[in-house]
Amino acid sequence: MKKIFLALSIYLISFGSLSALIEVDITRGNLDPLPIAVSPLHVDIKSVEYKDVKVKELGNNISAIIEKNFKNTGLFNPLKKEAFVQKPDIAHLKPRFEDWRLIKAQALVTGKLLVKDGKLKVEFRLWDLTAAKEMTALAFTTTPSNWRRVAHIISDKIYERLTGEEGYFDTRIIYVSESGPKEERVKKLAIMDQDGANTKYLTLGNELVLTPRFNPTNQMVTYLSYFRNMPRVYLLDIETGMQEVVGNFPGMTFAPRFSPDGKKIIMSFAEDGNSDIYTMDLETRVVERITNHSSIDTSPSFSPDGKFIVFNSDRSGLQQIYVMRSDGSDVKRVTFGKGIYGTPVWSPRGDLIAFTKVRKGRFYIGVMRVDGTGERLLTENFYQEAPSWSPNGRVLVFYRETKSGAKGEGFSAKLWSIDITGYNERKLSTKTDASDPSWSSLLSK
Repeated sequence: MKKIFLALSIYLISFGSLSALIEVDITRGNLDPLPIAVSPLHVDIKSVEYKDVKVKELGNNISAIIEKNFKNTGLFNPLKKEAFVQKPDIAHLKPRFEDWRLIKAQALVTGKLLVKDGKLKVEFRLWDLTAAKEMTALAFTTTPSNWRRVAHIISDKIYERLTGEEGYFDTRIIYVSESGPKEERVKKLAIMDQDGANTKYLTLGNELVLTPRFNPTNQMVTYLSYFRNMPRVYLLDIETGMQEVVGNFPGMTFAPRFSPDGKKIIMSFAEDGNSDIYTMDLETRVVERITNHSSIDTSPSFSPDGKFIVFNSDRSGLQQIYVMRSDGSDVKRVTFGKGIYGTPVWSPRGDLIAFTKVRKGRFYIGVMRVDGTGERLLTENFYQEAPSWSPNGRVLVFYRETKSGAKGEGFSAKLWSIDITGYNERKLSTKTDASDPSWSSLLSK
């Protein structure tokens, strides 16, 4: 499959050997965000205006996106530009470290850009102000229309250098866009950058669509749709817009999801009032039944290595979470807390499982270790579910329904994100109501 975006060429200018400035502890929130200064990108005097591109404005926009990305993590505190005392061009060549330390900055991002011959070239440097040394320097060459992706890739590189973890900014989120009254919702597939930009609608809303899920290896999506009240599982190529029906199922199908290698989909299929878990090989279309139980088994999700499957089932009476081997053997119940558990999804790190929990009429998004120990409830609300992991396994996106008005007559559904520490909960910007989010892998991989 060809790349969805125009190619970026990246080359390393230099790379320091300093240790990371901060270490992210996933067991607690970062209560003291790192003060970081993001200098506006200096525009090279060789730059020329290219079509409708305003070069100086482009430099400001790139630095603004980097700053916003850092702010949204909750790990960094971007300092106000009014406090900067050094011009961007001079700072990029060699900062006066003592001047930046005066405004309490511990890290500094500088850069410059050049637009010439239809190409955009962006350089950036990351400086350790405490040690007074350069940490990282990279340059990117692409087309001017790709400037937003450049900002996200720079953010990823800096995030990785400072935290020791892979970033998640050059990613997208697919979701179900909702409009209209609650009883007559129009639902379309929509996709956007992780910061809410570049929203595109992928279906027309003529048919009900549910549970879109990204392929971990590319920009392919699987989702469930109803055609003349018949559930169908689809594959959709985000780049080309081509879609195909994986299968028509006379019963009820739930939550198709890809295997880690992207070669299979796993789903639950209900027949005669009973639901079991099946896989389908996407090349041969061979269907394999994984569970065969009189209870309702649903919401399966593979472990990152493909060796295990987590799912929920009511085989113990109430709906709980179970783990089994990928062939359906060695089934073990892993949740024993009070309440009902559902929508489990394995972290891309392999160390945690996210889930939805319902207890006493309240909905929780939580995480636990893969054996069910260490359960932590991150957020509580009237109604929320369907967590999806960022590709680095640090952040969860989910959707939340809220009532409004004194009698609860109003209604909205929005996407929210939260760190696995339970900190930095925030609402994502979408043009419409939204549900069923799924986070892509890094586009730059």
